Amino acid sequence: MDRHGADRAAAQPADAGMVLSRGTTLNPYRHPQRDFFVADILDAVPKGDLASMEHPLFALKAGDHRVRRYDYKGHSVEIQPGAKGMATIYDKDIWIYCVSQLVEAMNRGRTDPGPTVRFTAYGFLVATNRGTSGDSYARLGDALERLRGTSIITNIETAERRERNGFGLIDSFRIVERGAVDRRMAAVSVTLPEWLYRSVQTSRVLTLSRDYFRIRKALDRRIYELVRKHCGRKAKWKVSLAILHAKSGSTASIPKFRMNVKALAASGGLPDYRAYWNQDDDSVTFYSRGTDGAKAQIQDAVHTRTRKHRQK
Repeated sequence: MDRHGADRAAAQPADAGMVLSRGTTLNPYRHPQRDFFVADILDAVPKGDLASMEHPLFALKAGDHRVRRYDYKGHSVEIQPGAKGMATIYDKDIWIYCVSQLVEAMNRGRTDPGPTVRFTAYGFLVATNRGTSGDSYARLGDALERLRGTSIITNIETAERRERNGFGLIDSFRIVERGAVDRRMAAVSVTLPEWLYRSVQTSRVLTLSRDYFRIRKALDRRIYELVRKHCGRKAKWKVSLAILHAKSGSTASIPKFRMNVKALAASGGLPDYRAYWNQDDDSVTFYSRGTDGAKAQIQDAVHTRTRKHRQK
């Protein structure tokens, strides 16, 4: 199997019955029977860019009109919402879909496909496990407007010169409607910002589980992104609850955030990883699903029991 085939195999969804038995973290498959056209679209394995997986550029709830600012090692990121509020983590599905299409085009030999991605609204809705009612098409239009309206202001330093740059989450979009009565959205084109397209060209992307689009809660989606970025294929990633809270962009209080993380760990429904909250040091450890992760979890459990026994 070649590298691209391995990526596709790794991104295949888990057995539906097994996933649903973990709890209510994941939505059911909305389109178990797909036509050949949509099946071809799904050959594009979901991809996420590293920058947005690391930094909380997207809101976790709709209607957020707050300006956010993050500072790290002399670099600043300011996120300014548009008239319809800040783009949400669910709006980011459009980003992921477009990045995935570009990566697939490059895998098929197009070295420079360009930053504009054209697709059918129906294909997007099915590929991202959404409904296909009139409301779903309307929500897609709203998401595009939020992406276009949300701006990022950041500083960069090159050759001892610091510059302040601003850009939208997408440069532009175009919607073609059909039907004289319902005016249903048919075709869509989205032009990605230069820096995101550059990330695609330089392969600064990671494969996501197809079950990402089934994750029900916004916070769980954001946590999955962080774990995929920091744990990857390693056996585990341990992080303090305070740092996870900051990285997630959650506006909830620490006690509320802790409760949400504990619920996620109890559900066992995070794709690719298992979560374990440690009350001794208020940290969270994420273990990859598979032999290495299982071994690491057993070793940590034995170490913890041994330490507690010696302390008695």
